[in-house]
Amino acid sequence: MKDLIKKALLLGIGLAAITEEKLREFVAELEKKGELSREEGKALVRELLAEREKQKKELQKRVAEEVEKALAKTGVASKKDVEKLSKKIEKLERTIAKLAGEK
Repeated sequence: MKDLIKKALLLGIGLAAITEEKLREFVAELEKKGELSREEGKALVRELLAEREKQKKELQKRVAEEVEKALAKTGVASKKDVEKLSKKIEKLERTIAKLAGEK
C-alpha cells in the first residue's frame, strides 16, 4: 500500500508541488482510515520529503544549466566571466601603479 501511495504522489500531482503540511495531512488521513500505521506514515512522510528535496535540487540544477546555455547563445557575459575580467583589471591596475611609482 505504501508503495502504491508513493507512486501515486510521485506521478500524480508532482511531489515538488506538494507542501509539507499537505503531505502530512494526506498521510494523517490515510492513518485515520487504517490504510497506514502511524510508523508507516512517519516513514512515508520522511521518504517523500527527502525525495521532494532531491527533485527540487535536480530542477534547480536543470534550470541553471538551461539559463547558462541561453546566456551563452546570446553572448551575455556570465558572472564568472565578469569576475575573471575584474581580477585581470585589478592586476593590471596594480602593475600600472607599481610602474608609475618606479619613475
